[in-house]
Amino acid sequence: QVRLVESGVQLVQSGGSLRLSCVASGLTFSTYDMSWYRQAPGKERELVATITSGGTSTNYAESVKGRFTISRDNAKNTVNLQMNAMKPEDSAVYYCNAKRYALSPKYDLDFWGQGTQVTVSS
Repeated sequence: QVRLVESGVQLVQSGGSLRLSCVASGLTFSTYDMSWYRQAPGKERELVATITSGGTSTNYAESVKGRFTISRDNAKNTVNLQMNAMKPEDSAVYYCNAKRYALSPKYDLDFWGQGTQVTVSS
């Protein structure tokens, strides 16, 4: 059984920093690309950051570039999101995602965590 468990409820003031962690189990972690998504009330879920399975490549949403850093530790089955210079608009539920791509998209594997609330007060 695959489980992705994010850190708990997080509250920070505008301009502050937070670090989210996601621990994975039940899968071969080093073969999955890992991502963080977020969803604010009334908005669609959006991709925040992705790191490839080997950790050699990362990608960020324009809104977080230069402020957020995604990293992973394949020995500990953990992916982290360091968030600096946070803004009230960063408030959302943050989700951890694991995805492994197959030769055919119908065989792709895609798993989600339960989400963790991040609130940035102004």
